[in-house]
Amino acid sequence: MSSPPRGELAAQLAPVVREAVEAIGFDLELLDVNQAGRRRLVKVVVDGEDGIGLDEVAQASRAISAALDAHEHLIAGSYTLEVTSPGADRPLTRPRHWRRARLRLVKVKQPDRVEWFGRVGDADDTGVVLLVKGELRRVEYRDIERAVVEVEFKQPPAEELALLGGRGSEEESE
Repeated sequence: MSSPPRGELAAQLAPVVREAVEAIGFDLELLDVNQAGRRRLVKVVVDGEDGIGLDEVAQASRAISAALDAHEHLIAGSYTLEVTSPGADRPLTRPRHWRRARLRLVKVKQPDRVEWFGRVGDADDTGVVLLVKGELRRVEYRDIERAVVEVEFKQPPAEELALLGGRGSEEESE
């Protein structure tokens, strides 16, 4: 028995993998299936509310592997499972990505504009508040071409965090 084509197979596996990942409290970010010689490579990217570390990746790998073994008729052959986290340079594409990036510095590219930086404030289902050069600016997701979190090597200024309702100078001013 042969398994379905790549895109169709990924679509069939998605609910199985999503259920396994969500049952342990994580989110499925990506599921991709590729042919790798005689085997298939099943690549799964998972994330958690506060990010995900090696222990969580291992936990997710065990849960996904068990779920795939229980549904082995879908793959109909040998496969290699690769489970990873999104990484620091993952684009912010969903509202939950923006909520997780609260108080982080991001680089934003809008159509027909130069890239700019802002610090993430409140995010809802349609847009996000960003602190840009000392001013709060609301940006709708549909107006963002690409956005990624910037790695910072020092603590953000307390006054920026305070403007966004985060930990910062409000404790100092009491």
